[in-house]
Amino acid sequence: MSGSVEIGGAGPSLLRASLSRTGKWAGGLGVVGGFVADILSPLAPFAAYIALAAAVTAVILAVAIAFRLVLAATALPALVFASTTAALAGGLFALQQASDAEDGVLAGLVPAIAGLQQSMGIVAASVERIEKTVTETAKTVDTVKQATQEVQQTAEKVEQKTEEIAANQAKQQEQAAKLQATTEQIAVSIDTIADGFKALAAQGGVIADPKRPDEFYHNARVHELSGDMLNARRSYLAFAGFSVDAVDPYIRFATLLRIQDGKAGAREVLGALADKNKTLALKLVHAMQFEDAQRIERLNAFIAANPEYPPAYFVVSEEFSEDRLGVQTLADKRNEATALAKFAAYEKDGGLVSHFIDHTLLADWLERSRSRLAALGDVLDPARFMPRLTPMRSNQEWMMTISLPEPATAISWRLGVEGAFTETGFLALNDQVTRKPMPNPSFVVPDRTSADVIAIKYLDLRGRETGPFEIRFDPQAALAEGNKQILDQFWTSWIAFDSGSNTGYVYFTHMLSYRCAIKEVRYSFNGAALDKIIDLPPCDEKDPYAIPYDYKPYFKIGKDIASMSVQVTYSDGTQSPVREFQR
Repeated sequence: MSGSVEIGGAGPSLLRASLSRTGKWAGGLGVVGGFVADILSPLAPFAAYIALAAAVTAVILAVAIAFRLVLAATALPALVFASTTAALAGGLFALQQASDAEDGVLAGLVPAIAGLQQSMGIVAASVERIEKTVTETAKTVDTVKQATQEVQQTAEKVEQKTEEIAANQAKQQEQAAKLQATTEQIAVSIDTIADGFKALAAQGGVIADPKRPDEFYHNARVHELSGDMLNARRSYLAFAGFSVDAVDPYIRFATLLRIQDGKAGAREVLGALADKNKTLALKLVHAMQFEDAQRIERLNAFIAANPEYPPAYFVVSEEFSEDRLGVQTLADKRNEATALAKFAAYEKDGGLVSHFIDHTLLADWLERSRSRLAALGDVLDPARFMPRLTPMRSNQEWMMTISLPEPATAISWRLGVEGAFTETGFLALNDQVTRKPMPNPSFVVPDRTSADVIAIKYLDLRGRETGPFEIRFDPQAALAEGNKQILDQFWTSWIAFDSGSNTGYVYFTHMLSYRCAIKEVRYSFNGAALDKIIDLPPCDEKDPYAIPYDYKPYFKIGKDIASMSVQVTYSDGTQSPVREFQR
């Protein structure tokens, strides 16, 4: 109790002592601090900051003294300093707010202080510019860093893409290897099925509980032979469920279906199977069930999609065969030969057996292919089947006779490489092959026609256009060739002894008329060497068969002449045999 009174009585004296010792320098520091805070006010409200800090400090010291956390003698000077500073700084901040002086109270009263603040503002602006530069630099660094990261990410993506491409290539190679292995496996399996079928065929009889495709195929054949078409059909359908890519079972099955259901029914059944069973053999046999032009169109489409499937070529060859068409055109023969040649080419590499279970059908196809190719001969040689044109000169025109490699239903020609074609017309009789009016095989051109190209085209017996074929026409060469043919064909007319009542003369009028083919004529009498020459007048291409009015086509001979030997050298350099004429 006494202690408490003692402290309370000593409080005021201790406070006065602290104010006496501390108040003077505390006030001085407060004034200086306020001065500095006022000058720096453009940068920030330092007076408010100082006042707030000092007030907080004073409150803390007062609480500490009140609760005797510190000795009053020790803390009172600091309390006095903090209180004084808070009062002065707070008053200065209040004065700045009241006067609305953003640059401080002293700057408005003392111009020198305003100049100092301006200088400080320059420094501050410079600091701001530096800060701005630093900020922009930092942004640039960030941008560069981001770009670097993007480049790195792009590089990683490229590397990833490269790895993906490599992986895809490896995958494609793996798939190709698997496909090759699968193809080989299928071939092996068909060989195995074929061997099994062959063994079962030798064994005979129906397999009671079939499980393998060769057993179902065997049963189907046995049921067919016995006339049990219902069970044969069931066995074929069961075989189709194994998706074996061999043509002969489906061909036989199609035959059975056409007998039972007709062509439309066979198409329907095989079409439904082809949708489920993706084997090429079944798709080929399904295409075979259509009619005429539609069938050929489907077969050609199949070959276009599967050019390395050999059985398709034999099937297509039959569409153009004599058995199918009755009468073949040249185009039919060429189509048949082309398809058969492609089919036969696979036999050399053993590429046919893997498409057949019953090899008897393959053997039949191969035999028919060889037989037909031999019969067709060199039909694929285009030079052997070109139309031929035989010009024959008269006194006024050229008669052109056309020889075609096959019967035609119409013929057209054109002089030159451009322009319209002209039909030759028809004769007043029917062609025995086509049973239609026979086209006129001849046409004429004027005798003044110069060397040019004559184009020939025709329609075959199916109405398909063939050609045009361009044939070179040289009037001079044609005249010589035509005269030569006549001279060779009618050589017995070269010489005439004692014609009519002109005894003692030998005439050579025939050779004179066709002299445009002759280069030289040598002769002799009674078997002697050919030592004499008949001097013929030159060829007149404008009027080749006329005999000059002042030229004598004969000469006189004696009675001792019993025979005359003649040899003609033609304008093309060839020579006739030595012909002997008896008087």
